Amino acid sequence: MTDMEMTSELQDLICRIDDPFSKEHYEKCRKHWDTLAKPLDGLGDFEELVARIGGIRHTALPSVRNRKLLLFLSDNGVVEEGVSQCGPEVTHSVAEAMSRRRSTACVMAEKAGIDVYPVDIGMIGAKLPGITDHRIREGTRNLAFEPAMNAEELSAAILTGARAVETLCKDGMELLLLGEMGIGNTTTATAVSCGILGLDPEEVPGRGAGLSNEKLKHKCSVIREALKRYDMCGKRLDHAGAEPPVNEAARTVQEGVLRILICVGGYDIAGMTGALLMAAVRRIPVVLDGLITLSAALAATLLCPKVREILIPSHFPREPMGRRILEELKLHAVIDGNLALGEGTGAILLIPMLDVCLEYYNNGTCFDCLGIEAYQRFEEEMP
Repeated sequence: MTDMEMTSELQDLICRIDDPFSKEHYEKCRKHWDTLAKPLDGLGDFEELVARIGGIRHTALPSVRNRKLLLFLSDNGVVEEGVSQCGPEVTHSVAEAMSRRRSTACVMAEKAGIDVYPVDIGMIGAKLPGITDHRIREGTRNLAFEPAMNAEELSAAILTGARAVETLCKDGMELLLLGEMGIGNTTTATAVSCGILGLDPEEVPGRGAGLSNEKLKHKCSVIREALKRYDMCGKRLDHAGAEPPVNEAARTVQEGVLRILICVGGYDIAGMTGALLMAAVRRIPVVLDGLITLSAALAATLLCPKVREILIPSHFPREPMGRRILEELKLHAVIDGNLALGEGTGAILLIPMLDVCLEYYNNGTCFDCLGIEAYQRFEEEMP
């Protein structure tokens, strides 16, 4: 694969995505909500969320009992430019806690009944027991001076993510949560997203794990200069029509996304991009976390717009770029909690609320059982 071409494996993966969303089952779920003894749309966004899961799973009886959190762990060479408060040793320390199931995400996931599957896709340092080893390289290269990865590494990362989802599906996975860990990845995620959307980083500045005003300005400068180096400044990729059958215009968009990932991306972002593509193939709803997972979602939807149909944003991230991506994808999150932790923790927080709403969806009392006439919907316009 050159820096502008797709491998046959990636092409085949995209072509396997076929109608991941069933409007028929979505409507059946919406109608079922209206039979329950409550005001119409009384549970608001959660009624829509349950119906969307039904549409993705092609069922009027959606279940999320078998849910997995897939975490991609990787380091980023751009940390050498001082864009973060700390270095790659912190990535490894958090991963070590994950290996003992004591990291923030692991503790929260255990309480929420979520299985955690951490994958080392590009960390620096010793490999760890309890962390699946798919390491491509010990960290990406410094994007300030050279492309973060080469074409073969990008292909390996995307296919690693796809195969991880396929493995989890063999265990009957019904819902996938995505997360990541890697110092410097708010920089790579912002660079990827700016490259795709044609934005200047100062339009969407984000402090990551915490930066002073001076450091934040420097971070924006590093991203901007990298985009200039690879001729990506202000060049928005057109989102139109990158789905099978692929035409020449769509192929140009797809190759543009791949080039952006090669030049300024991270192995974690590429891995999550592949995971999203496979989830669309397998019709698995995916709960997204913050900026990093959203940047992967943005990339995946450009490779195949149908991926959008399986996306479930959990929260509005504190990082401005994350919110900008939600606007771009026209996705509405349920939680607005000023979150910026990562590791999939925002996605985890959504699950207990979803569990409660699904319990009511499946076992709530209906109007007929109470002998009460159901509410009627009226589509008349307001005078």
